[in-house]
Amino acid sequence: MHKLPRRTTLLVAALLLAGCATPPREAVPTGWLAAWGSAQLDQQPAAPGSAPPPAPWQAPLNDVSLRQVLRTTAAGSAVRVRVSNLFGQQELRLGAASVALVAPGTESGRPTLQDGSLRPLSFGGRRDLRLAPGAEAWSDPVPLAVPRLADVAVQMHLLQSPARATVHLGSRINSWAVTGNQVDRSDWPAASSQVGWWHLAAVDVQAAQPQPVLVAIGDSITDGYGVQPGSYQRWTDALSRRLITQGQAASVVNTGIGGNRLLRDGLGPRVLERFERDALARSGATHAVLLVGVNDLGGSHRQRPTTPESRAALLAEMKAGFSTLQAQARARGVCLFVSTVMPYGGSGYYQPQPENEADRQALNDWIRRDAGFDAVVDFDAITRDPARPSHLRKELDNDGLHPSMTGYQAMADAFPLDLLQRRCPAL
Repeated sequence: MHKLPRRTTLLVAALLLAGCATPPREAVPTGWLAAWGSAQLDQQPAAPGSAPPPAPWQAPLNDVSLRQVLRTTAAGSAVRVRVSNLFGQQELRLGAASVALVAPGTESGRPTLQDGSLRPLSFGGRRDLRLAPGAEAWSDPVPLAVPRLADVAVQMHLLQSPARATVHLGSRINSWAVTGNQVDRSDWPAASSQVGWWHLAAVDVQAAQPQPVLVAIGDSITDGYGVQPGSYQRWTDALSRRLITQGQAASVVNTGIGGNRLLRDGLGPRVLERFERDALARSGATHAVLLVGVNDLGGSHRQRPTTPESRAALLAEMKAGFSTLQAQARARGVCLFVSTVMPYGGSGYYQPQPENEADRQALNDWIRRDAGFDAVVDFDAITRDPARPSHLRKELDNDGLHPSMTGYQAMADAFPLDLLQRRCPAL
């Protein structure tokens, strides 16, 4: 594995609240912990002229069973699943659902269920479920021994789904579809695949011991742009493996959205709108790490002129937005770690000019020195090229904007694990 020079070691600002300096306590009472989650999006219509998907995947998904694979980051003796119709404009109807473990070694291809692990799911004692537009629902708990980094299959029979589903298409993992109700069957020989998750918001486990739950929220760098499906190379995936290697119990939940911004809706709701739902409200959440801002800065000048006044106004609004998120986290007793904005000088999409780089540097200086976050994770410091600080290091660069797989690993290697021992009691 490539080792970074000492000078690029992650910097963590000692910007702790007085409450966060108190002696460690138990992370959460023993019980339900977020072991996996995704940020929910409104499925956009297909682009004109694009090829239609295979028959089971043609919207709306009616009388279709989905097998959706995810990887849990906490172990437990029971599971529950949250189904979502958050962005639907019509009712979502499930005929039945189930959950099972995926047999080892099959996660990158057609998944095979582990013998004896299939469990039917119910909702308030019923196998079927009706969700109104905007609604979500937890399944009843089912006993199932789930180890850390287990691949889990959630199966849903969609009797009727909205024309525009609630999705997360940046899953970096295949889901599988067949016609009819197949959720109580292990063998799906006729299934076809698409990358994404549909109407699936969270999986919790009932843990034997309390432990930290870290929620990573942000844009495509957190969502894992460039990661091949089934390879689990997002920086949060690498962090989960590192935690196990170091013998540290902690769950890592990824709620990144490609193209996401702090201040404005774009590809998905802005972070200011979704922070409570996608980070703070996750079961047992104790910590959140926020990496966002490059799309706010880059989009401010793309195909439009800027002025010193407009740039100053954007920076002021971003600072206020970050401060709002810190206040929300403090109110919930969640420690908020904010990352500096990583270099994007080599981006052909944004093509930043010197004044845009100056804005990024000014924002990062404020994050490091004056913002008063619970901690600052300086991903800029470990990924920038010392010779050209506006650019990513060559060995960590994918496309001038996103890290390479080596870059994602470097981010995970540099994250200070001792941050997860801090506690920030609610104010």
